[in-house]
Amino acid sequence: FVIESIAYSSDEWKDYKIPMRYTTYEYYDVVMKEHANGFQVELEKKPLTAPISHYPEEYDWPDRLYEDCWPDATAWGVLDESGQLIACIETTPEAWFGRLRIQELWVHEDYRRQGIAHKLMAVAKEQAKTEKKRALVLETQSCNAGAIGFYRQEGFSLIGFDSCCYSNRDIEKKEVRIELGILFD
Repeated sequence: FVIESIAYSSDEWKDYKIPMRYTTYEYYDVVMKEHANGFQVELEKKPLTAPISHYPEEYDWPDRLYEDCWPDATAWGVLDESGQLIACIETTPEAWFGRLRIQELWVHEDYRRQGIAHKLMAVAKEQAKTEKKRALVLETQSCNAGAIGFYRQEGFSLIGFDSCCYSNRDIEKKEVRIELGILFD
């Protein structure tokens, strides 16, 4: 597979709907405790009683490349022999914070576990270093245990979470926003 740069000005890729889809059988349980001297947070991987599946049709706001809210985005894609997008990564600079954020990382389910995501991640890491960013960061959900495992293998660590990002019942729904990052020297 050849990784090709997808130009920002390309009308072909602007607002391209990314068909994010996954099923998970594990999640990271988020337990928050308040103590007299502060707070304690635990994240522990546990099996689900029933699998959780997410697919693009369930959302009114599907993931898209080059959304207007990310005017400085850069995306790279992997095309199959017929020119169809089978994987992509999109990054945006967080200029104020000196970080680079991965907005999207997607590999079509038929092409997973072939090293494509690793190659795309290498592109984002190189971009962050070339642009002298102090960190590479991303968001995922506590129920996306497969993605969390991949990101940890890529060197990401937990840098934060938001227990009410998606709804007021994120912990109960086992879908807490997890922030992961790689801090550069």
